[in-house]
Amino acid sequence: MSIDRPTQLKKIKFKFSAYVRELRVRQWTKNLIVFAAPLFAFDLSVSSLSGSLIAFMLFCCASSSFYLINDIIDVESDRLHPVKCNRPIAAGVIGISEATIVAIVLLGVAAIVGYQTSLGLGTAIVGYALLQVAYNLKLKHKIFVDVLAIAAGFVLRAWGGAAATGIELSHWFILCTAMLALFLGIEKRKAELRLSEIKGRKSRAVLHRYSLPLLNRMESIVTNGTIVFYSLWSAGPAFKGAATSWMMLTVPFVLYGIFRYQLLSDPQEIARMNPQVEQGGKTERPEEVLLGDKLLSMTAIGWIITVFAIRLCYQLQWIR
Repeated sequence: MSIDRPTQLKKIKFKFSAYVRELRVRQWTKNLIVFAAPLFAFDLSVSSLSGSLIAFMLFCCASSSFYLINDIIDVESDRLHPVKCNRPIAAGVIGISEATIVAIVLLGVAAIVGYQTSLGLGTAIVGYALLQVAYNLKLKHKIFVDVLAIAAGFVLRAWGGAAATGIELSHWFILCTAMLALFLGIEKRKAELRLSEIKGRKSRAVLHRYSLPLLNRMESIVTNGTIVFYSLWSAGPAFKGAATSWMMLTVPFVLYGIFRYQLLSDPQEIARMNPQVEQGGKTERPEEVLLGDKLLSMTAIGWIITVFAIRLCYQLQWIR
């Protein structure tokens, strides 16, 4: 019996939608950090932007391959999770063997094209892959090491983006990237811990070792580090940082962005605005908080506009 065309199209659309969710397309925003190197170096030439775009696409392939691998490994525990049970692999929409093939292809393409583009980019992608393997098998079960591994993944992305463009990264920029990544990792663990307390069970074994007071102290240290390192970088050439000390004008945007994120992830604020947000696990996914809040989006846009304005004035030699 033949299947009519509308039914076939409906099945294809359903499958495509499942892969969009499983590949975590919304989380590709994390890979935008590869564009940071040319932006921070005031190098927005066609060659640097094209190199960053290649790095972005390859890291999207690599990260999506490990989203698949992680969901294959954690399929049983995900089925017990109040939110993750809806993921296509956990729900049985995408088969494990099929997902394995797609993951291998995506990772293989990322590594091969990465090395063809740049030795540094290829090495960064392979390093990221090895880190993800170690994280999924062991590191995510180790207290403190789990969030450090998350931060290392962001640093490798930034390094890969710089390697693809031939730009040398400032040590302040690397430290700031690591601190900001640690901040997001800690916020993710806080959200997971609160959700586990609401649901009465912990989806990750490592959550048994964490407590909210401990995570709050960690967050305080990392937040201070992020602000200090970014300020030192923006202070300009005197501190071997940005090309001009006028980048200090961007510090308020960073401060407000961090404070705003902390407010949005605060349990009292969540309860006041929409208690269902936390029960739905949204605060476990920082990219949804970042993209879903208008003030955070406006802060990011304001930061970008200010950086471009400073860059233009610097190139026109209006400022030093």
